[in-house]
Amino acid sequence: MSEELYDVIIIGGGPAGLSAAQYSARAGLKTVVLDKSSVAGALAFASAIENYPGIKESMSGRELLGIFRKQALGFGAEYAEAQVISVNLSGNVKEVFTMDKTYSGKAVIIATGSMGRKPAIKGEAEFLGRGVSYCAVCDAPFFKGKTVCVLGDSEEAVKESAYLAKFAETVYLISPSKALKVEKDHPGLHTPNMEIIYGRTVTSIEGSEIVERIKMADSERKESGLELSGVFVYLHGSRPVVDFLGEMLDTSEDECIATNRLMETSIPGVFAAGDVICTEVRQVVIAAANGCVAALSAEKFIFHRKRRKYDWAKGGTAPGGVTNPH
Repeated sequence: MSEELYDVIIIGGGPAGLSAAQYSARAGLKTVVLDKSSVAGALAFASAIENYPGIKESMSGRELLGIFRKQALGFGAEYAEAQVISVNLSGNVKEVFTMDKTYSGKAVIIATGSMGRKPAIKGEAEFLGRGVSYCAVCDAPFFKGKTVCVLGDSEEAVKESAYLAKFAETVYLISPSKALKVEKDHPGLHTPNMEIIYGRTVTSIEGSEIVERIKMADSERKESGLELSGVFVYLHGSRPVVDFLGEMLDTSEDECIATNRLMETSIPGVFAAGDVICTEVRQVVIAAANGCVAALSAEKFIFHRKRRKYDWAKGGTAPGGVTNPH
């Protein structure tokens, strides 16, 4: 167990997670946000946001997310870019495990969004752990001196490809689109032992005991093959990202985390917010509101309050910046 005890551990750095961080940190709670990637969420992928309350002009999702993050850090929240691989939520002190560190906390807020996916490529599930991986940081050392591929066209895929290239002899970045979703001068694109293949969809992952090759098709369904030892999948879907939870929390048939209106889950001290709970309306403002409620509920849980505390600031200013009239 980590020697450092947090009041609130937030898993996910999107609008729900960062809004929760603003409220919990401003309340004086020792807060840390664990974010797989600052550029990988649904909001970060949005090219333009113009209907979020309070913004004066259209901006990219990444710019808006940067404002959320800056506000959370300004109130004292800590931020770590780390992939959560598992959790232990059963005790009074919750444990969140990453590759580098174990985080311990009194409360956990899950805000991982809904860009997850079920194995959809032929052979993907079969070879999981035997050449197929979803985590370069976790598994890159196993492929030292070998040939691997990364599937995806996001900045996350580019960054993970560059990381893998430190270990593998050759890394193929296979993009389903004809252009990557990164700036042309992105440093990851200049990795010497990385080759980008555009406009290809992997149709199958093949091998005997371990991965040995892939088959892929172009837009005209012309098929080709590639011999390699590892496949790292960074394709996105629309399912809640809950794989790291095991079966610790109650979820729906669609793997949505079940919560009540206070964002409380089936385990006391564990809350969920944003798209991971599958709200009917998926908008940034809804996710941010969920994060606010989750933080207020976490504060209530930690201090054993019968009611949530709404007014933390001196001089009668409420958390949202509104002066208390009483």
